[in-house]
Amino acid sequence: MEAIALIRCSTHHQVDGTSLENQRKRITAYCEAEEIKLVRFVEEAGVSGLTNLNRRDALNEALDEVCKRKCAMIVLSLSRLSRSLRDSLSILERIEKAGGTVISLTEKIDSRSASGKLVTNLMMLLHNFEVNQLRERVTSTMTMLRQNQKRISRFTPYGYDLAKNGEDLVENPLERAVVDRIKSMRAAGYSLWAIAAALDGTPTKTGAKWSATVIRGILIRESKLALAA
Repeated sequence: MEAIALIRCSTHHQVDGTSLENQRKRITAYCEAEEIKLVRFVEEAGVSGLTNLNRRDALNEALDEVCKRKCAMIVLSLSRLSRSLRDSLSILERIEKAGGTVISLTEKIDSRSASGKLVTNLMMLLHNFEVNQLRERVTSTMTMLRQNQKRISRFTPYGYDLAKNGEDLVENPLERAVVDRIKSMRAAGYSLWAIAAALDGTPTKTGAKWSATVIRGILIRESKLALAA
């Protein structure tokens, strides 16, 4: 079995000291004991584990090679991959989909084994649980704001004006009439593009031209308002 090893440390003290070398020695010893062919080490010196994945060139280089070879990515600990659980799971998922494996010495994770896959899957389940909880809180908050005619984003939706307090929404009679027209045309079977064309010459909120995207956004918001009522 082949493997690419990623070693990372975030501080200059660690770069000048033994941290990278310690990771190198432990991973080398592990590969020798497990008869794994260590292709090469990829170093990230002075790079924080919270750095955006798009800015971690060495990590992405290692990921590309692991996925191409369908081999193993070996790290001393999952924190060497990333300090972000979401990013770590993204990396794990990418490698798994490519047919590779992830081995972490500290957590004793080896996705080749049943226990390793179990730990990885549990991590993903916990992450999905947290994401769904966040979505529920956001949905609940936005529903409450809609019910109370509060602004949800920095944009004032078509059909409303912003009240003097900067938070409440008040109906704009002229725009509400256009919204009613849009809803009636859609109910009659008109396409989004046909509705946009029919409104040509009618002012929009931003001064831009009517489009299918704009019409769709208005209809979606009206649908959500109806559900929140």
